[in-house]
Amino acid sequence: MKRNRLISFNRRKIGAAPGSLVHVGERKIETPRITCISYTLEEIREETVHSATAALTTLKEPGIHWINVDGLHDIALIETLGQGLGLHPLTQEDILNTEHRPKYEAFEEHLFIALKMLSLSEEHHINAEQVSLILGPNVVISFQEQQGDLFEGVRTRLRQGKGRLRKMGSDYLAYALVDAVVDGYFVVIEGLGEEIETLEEQLIGLPDPENLRRIHTLKREMVMLRRAVWPLREAISALQRDESPFVTPSTEIFLRDLYDHTIQVMDTVETFRDIVAGLLDLYLSTLSNRMNEVMKVLTIMASFFIPLTFIAGIYGMNFEQMPELHWRWGYPAVWLLMGGSALGMFLFFKRKRWL
Repeated sequence: MKRNRLISFNRRKIGAAPGSLVHVGERKIETPRITCISYTLEEIREETVHSATAALTTLKEPGIHWINVDGLHDIALIETLGQGLGLHPLTQEDILNTEHRPKYEAFEEHLFIALKMLSLSEEHHINAEQVSLILGPNVVISFQEQQGDLFEGVRTRLRQGKGRLRKMGSDYLAYALVDAVVDGYFVVIEGLGEEIETLEEQLIGLPDPENLRRIHTLKREMVMLRRAVWPLREAISALQRDESPFVTPSTEIFLRDLYDHTIQVMDTVETFRDIVAGLLDLYLSTLSNRMNEVMKVLTIMASFFIPLTFIAGIYGMNFEQMPELHWRWGYPAVWLLMGGSALGMFLFFKRKRWL
């Protein structure tokens, strides 16, 4: 399985002019897919289009528009959308860069938000996907690396016409999309928490080298999770402070709640990082305790045989002038002496509570 690198550099962009459109990252889908949702309080329209020009045509209709693009490797598609929406070349460059850190930027014509959508695999590995959002007057454009996302709940609410989505503007739609991504962080955290608890029980019971490998994997994933949440917290904070004409006062209240959620996620991530760091100490401590128990048993066994070896060594010497050699009860006496020594050692260890 391909692992996410903690630090990576794009060699193709070295020396390129600012705003050069180069796709950075892995191609996760063969053909880009564009879906358009336009809605008002009374109706909603959904369609899948096959070109950026057709997607831009839907913006001429009345209502709020949400254009979602799955697949970022088609540079011509991104460039056409960018020119039609008046996106800055640097914004288009950031959309194509899937290794970009979460950020927020305000322009005269739109707002730009980049964030990481996280999911947890069955092996409890974190999968990260770059998501970019463009917020403009009555329009939200979302860019994803592949199909399948956390936005299906938002689509369902739009179709049912329940709640505030159909009643409020595009700023609330953008908030709902970011909130869905942040809610996904809680699912990832819950899965990692269960993995940490299971690993902790295994370390207390019977640790093995596989546990050590999993500890180091968890440490890397905590770093990835922190890199996704920490900048997003700063981005949402900047969005709150920015008096943008694209964000209404009624939506700012929900942005404050979203900021609180990112703080909660960040606190949990920091707690998990401390726990995972402690798991390594627990692993080493458990191994040390097991080694001490083994050494204790071996030491006690050796202590039992020290006097026996001493007695056997004396009577094993080949001297002729040893008075006990020709004594009738010499052999039983030696056995009695060795048995008494062993019994005395046993009673002594028992009294000291070493056994």
